[in-house]
Parts: sequence; C-alpha cells; structure tokens
Amino acid sequence: MALLQEWQKIAYDEKADKGYLKKFWTDYFALEKSIYEKLLETPDVVEKGTVRELADKFGVDILAMAGFLDGINDSLIEKNPIETMEEDTVVNLGFDKELLFRNMVDAKADWLYDLPQWDSIFTAEHKEELYKDQKKANTIVKGKKIGRNDPCPCGSGKKYKFCCGRN
Repeated sequence: MALLQEWQKIAYDEKADKGYLKKFWTDYFALEKSIYEKLLETPDVVEKGTVRELADKFGVDILAMAGFLDGINDSLIEKNPIETMEEDTVVNLGFDKELLFRNMVDAKADWLYDLPQWDSIFTAEHKEELYKDQKKANTIVKGKKIGRNDPCPCGSGKKYKFCCGRN
C-alpha cells in the first residue's frame, strides 16, 4: 500500500475513537508547524531527498511525512508523485512562497500563516494583501439583477422581457 493511503487510513478513520483522532491531529499539527518553521527559515533552498531521508531530517515518522507531503503538494513548484510514493521515492519541497501562504489562509491554518518566519519573507503589507486576496477568492459576488424592462444584455436592443427573458 502506498504511504499516502496508509496515512489517510489512519488520519480519516471514521471508526476510530474521537479522543484518539483529536490527539492524532493535535500531534500532527505540531509536527507540521515545526517542519514549516524550518522550511521558512531558508525559503529559497529546495529540500530534496527520499521520503525516508526527509522524515529523518525533520524528525518525524514516515507516515507523518507522507501527510505533510500531501498537504504541501498543491503549493509546490514541481508536484511530487504523492499517490504512489514509497519510503524510497525521491521528493522535493520547492514551494511557491505566495501560493503556500494563500493555501495556508485558505485552509484556515492560522498557526501556519502567522508564523514569525513569514516576516522575513514578506512585508506586513504584502502578507495582508495576500490574505485579503485569498479571502476574496472564496467570496461569491452576485451580479446586478436584470430588470424585465432593462435592455437585454445579449445586445439585441430589445427589452429583456421580449428577448432572453422569455420562458
């Protein structure tokens, strides 16, 4: 079984004790935070190696590294083969800084996008701009309602009720 499947089997087990899952995720988020703290200290250095080597380097077990790789994969410049990765699969952690920050905001992971290491990467204004842009990206904006007597938006010159507004 691929590492990601093993990770998901444990992390998303609906039959598991709720207390166990809560502790599992609390522990995982602490590990995830420590990895991001190390990565963000040298954001331009692309960490590469096998899943086992990276797990050893960051002091986590293989399955926690599989979960981390799953979480960061959408923010990477070059995606990893997370669906099929095993311990000896070579992976990279070369992330797009802005995309990673936005994805952290999108995931509502304030313990990650509020890390002090971001301060040496982006100015406070730029972080605020990225934050607001990401929040707006998930906001649905309704367009102006077309009145029945308004000109039809198709450009025919007719009133909407006699053109595209007909049922």
